[in-house]
Parts: sequence; structure tokens; C-alpha cells
Amino acid sequence: DLKAFERRLTEYIACLQPATGRWRMILIVVSVCTATGAWNWLIDPETQKVSFFTSLWNHPFFTISCITLIGLFFAGIHKRVVAPSIIAARCRTVLAEYNMSCDDTGKLILKPRPHVQ
Repeated sequence: DLKAFERRLTEYIACLQPATGRWRMILIVVSVCTATGAWNWLIDPETQKVSFFTSLWNHPFFTISCITLIGLFFAGIHKRVVAPSIIAARCRTVLAEYNMSCDDTGKLILKPRPHVQ
């Protein structure tokens, strides 16, 4: 039973890895776009002379990338990026009652039995 559980857990975590990698790439790309847009927005001399909303209107790249980043966080990208580690942490919590643990890939770690005196 332990081998079957370990096999299924490693299979499930390995199955999450490609999707997690894609979400990480999306987050990195949108973050870099937002940072680049923010830099251009901040160094523009017109930004200080016009109102806040006008300056955002003048910099649509920053505005769109910032709205996209906020939307991604509301959609839960921060959870999707770390999904395999969340699964492993929850399994560790349950397995601790059985004197076991697991690594980040799902391999079971059997701990020595405590000595009762």
C-alpha cells in the first residue's frame, strides 16, 4: 500500500510540474512587462505635469500590464505557481501522524520508530 501511495503521489506532483512551469513563466513575463512599463512611466517628464489618470492613459503598456498582473493575482496565480509544494506540505502534515514524511517530489521518507521506555 505504501508503494502504491508513493507512486500515485509522485505521479500527481510530476503531473503538476508542467502547468506550474507555465504559470511561473506567465508570471515572470507579466512582472517584467509591468516593471518595464513602470520604469518608462516614472521617467517620463510629462507624468509630473498631468493628472494621475491622464498619465496612465498616456502609458497604455504599463496600464494594461499592471491590470493584467492584478487580474492574475485575483485569479489565484500565486497558488498555482506553488501548487506542488502545497500538496507536499499537506501530505507531510498527514504523514507525520504515521511517523513518515515525503520530499518535494513525493517520495516517502520513513522515520525510525520512537523508543518507548
